[in-house]
Amino acid sequence: MQNTALTVLFGLSFCHLLNDMMQSLLPALYPILKTRYDLDFGQIGLITLAFQITASLLQPLVGMATDKKPRHYSLAVGMGFTLVGILMLANADSFALLLIAAAMIGTGSSIFHPEASRVARLASGGRHGFAQSVFQVGGNAGSAIGPLIAAFVILPLGQSGAAWFALAALLGIILLFSIGNWYRAQHPPQARKRTAHTGEALPRAKVQKTIAILLTLIFSKQFYLASISSFYTFYLMDRFALSIRDAQLSLFLFLGAVAVGTIAGGPIGDRIGRRQVIWVSILGILPFTLVLPYANLFWTLALSVPIGLVLASAFPAILVYAQELLPGRVGMVAGLFFGFAFGMAGIGAGALGALADATSIEFVYRVCSFLPMIGLLAVFLPNIERARAR
Repeated sequence: MQNTALTVLFGLSFCHLLNDMMQSLLPALYPILKTRYDLDFGQIGLITLAFQITASLLQPLVGMATDKKPRHYSLAVGMGFTLVGILMLANADSFALLLIAAAMIGTGSSIFHPEASRVARLASGGRHGFAQSVFQVGGNAGSAIGPLIAAFVILPLGQSGAAWFALAALLGIILLFSIGNWYRAQHPPQARKRTAHTGEALPRAKVQKTIAILLTLIFSKQFYLASISSFYTFYLMDRFALSIRDAQLSLFLFLGAVAVGTIAGGPIGDRIGRRQVIWVSILGILPFTLVLPYANLFWTLALSVPIGLVLASAFPAILVYAQELLPGRVGMVAGLFFGFAFGMAGIGAGALGALADATSIEFVYRVCSFLPMIGLLAVFLPNIERARAR
């Protein structure tokens, strides 16, 4: 087994941090945009939807295209779309332009995620869970930085302050071009042929059923995360009268826990099996989510930590589990699952925003507290490690 290309993995993780940090400017700007443009919660959800739907629709197509013919410098191109979106976001003066800016950032994400996931697997040296966790924790860290950016940069400078983060996009383009040179030298078509010979350990019908279960688990995870990432600050401000800055710092606490959970999920799955990690990570947060809507401020913040920590460990395990179900289709699987996750988060933001307008933010959190019960479906996931051993 080849040595893990740690330089490439950490480079991808850092670029993932830059990419998702810039994406996190959207929710970080929500309180400012809501006041400046007199937006309701439904419109806030639509901005998220414009970003998430663009990413979700394009990602599987990008993955399938690069399975057939890798585009070694597509990562740098994707970061270029994000650069354009950030500049538009900083200078938008209408709701329509905000939607277009969100869609441009989503397009950059749709190119970046499936191909970066492929390169991470190529650099894994067989430690697929570890590689996905290293790659994904960069994105979680970038998302966690968003509230800090809002508290200490965006709030003092306003909407136009987002333009400074175009420099991060330029740095990402330079780094990803260098990674593209490494990627080109690895001859990924030959690497893909070697993995394709492993074959599928399960009948096709069972593979399709298992993929459907995994996507349902992603639905549960992403809808709950949408309730936190898009509306947690408003929930804290509405229920506990926190200031915008304190609410953003509280969101950072949750997103920091998400980052830690992500880095743990992949290596644990490499050791004990991905099915076990998936089972615990989705269903395991149910006691905490059921209590959270009724907790005081201290316990709300305290409960957000194990929720983020445990729930985030699911995605690296789910992604690698799915890639092992469909060997040779790494890009398509990554695009499908990243895209579906983004789409569900966008639909969740739109639906939950409309529900909040019709009822209240507190009611949204009471409804979402039951979503982890869907994790019971994990009992139907086959043990593919055991099946392959036989």
